[in-house]
Amino acid sequence: MLISIAQLAGGFILLVWGADRLVAGASALARNLGVSPLIIGLTIVAFGTSAPELVVSGVAAYRGNPGLAVGNAIGSNIANIGMILGLTAIVYPLRVESETLKREYPLLMLIMIASLIMAADLIYDQTEGWLLLTGLVALIIWMVRFGLRRSPDDPLAEEFAAEIPSNMPTGYAVLWLVVGLIVLPISSKFLVEGAIYIARSLEVSEAVIGLTIMAFGTSLPELAAALTSALREEDDLAIGNVIGSNMFNILGVLGIAAVISPVEVDFLMLKQDFPVMFLFTMLLFFMAYGIQGPGRISRKSGILLLSMFIAYQCLIWITATRVVPEAGG
Repeated sequence: MLISIAQLAGGFILLVWGADRLVAGASALARNLGVSPLIIGLTIVAFGTSAPELVVSGVAAYRGNPGLAVGNAIGSNIANIGMILGLTAIVYPLRVESETLKREYPLLMLIMIASLIMAADLIYDQTEGWLLLTGLVALIIWMVRFGLRRSPDDPLAEEFAAEIPSNMPTGYAVLWLVVGLIVLPISSKFLVEGAIYIARSLEVSEAVIGLTIMAFGTSLPELAAALTSALREEDDLAIGNVIGSNMFNILGVLGIAAVISPVEVDFLMLKQDFPVMFLFTMLLFFMAYGIQGPGRISRKSGILLLSMFIAYQCLIWITATRVVPEAGG
């Protein structure tokens, strides 16, 4: 058990570092090639922080552990709002000004509804996986076209410009990009193996580990990015990374896992965890979507989100002790 915990911790460290190098290298390379900061931020930076979820879920699906894959995707979306935005708002209340973000809220809800409909038969088959990946490509194209029409003075564009490495030579950018692409699958393999062993040792389902431990660990890049942005008073960037990551988790993470191997969805997850994901997303709408002016996530709202996230994590473990664990893959 101690070996598995050490394996899990080491895998998380490598995963976070590899994701950071991947995003830094890819964003610096794009900037050196003349891509605008807003487009880089809306695509590479926002989606790059979800690279851990993508690779971990892909490895889990390939190894025949679908519970980890879907649990990681749904759990990460809940953690992104409840834990990450909750902690970030406690450190620094967030003010939402960019119209770019307000356009993404309804799109995120639409994507979530589509994923729920697909999960109604308790499986994401390969056809649905390809549909999700097609949606991801369409989303990227929409973001690029939308970014091209935005003013350089957009608050989000200015914040992205400050975040993207500006003095990294192209050679180093390519090197870090390659390093990130190599480290991510290796660290993910360690994580999946450790998570499976821990699930079996605790006699809980792999979905429970995916919703809790794995979701927390793979969300660390988003947490680091959000806290850094908040401390620099880059409010829109902190929220933008979470919104982009949540869309990517559903379209990309679930999509690639289902394409590799059909992903079964536990009925308890459909009854408990999907509604929780919708609840947190609607709370984010209510808090951040200003009706008569800029939206705001206050410290009190941050405490509420974090408290609800902690309560949800407790609910998962309480529920896990009352159900029969599924067989390991």
